[in-house]
Amino acid sequence: MKLYTCLTGPDDETFCKRVSDKLNRGWQLHGGPTLTFDDKTVIVGQALVKEVAGEAFTMDTKISAY
Repeated sequence: MKLYTCLTGPDDETFCKRVSDKLNRGWQLHGGPTLTFDDKTVIVGQALVKEVAGEAFTMDTKISAY
């Protein structure tokens, strides 16, 4: 099955660590990051996908477990 997630947050080290954690657990970047500015902080978003063999996706699948 293919899983999708999108991480968002301030463009800081914590966000980079969250993306790095996903990459090191087998997730792949899906496109480039997106950035916006809310007059105080740069907010970034990054989509990621992961193929998981031998499973069937259902609406009960807990994506955060991967």
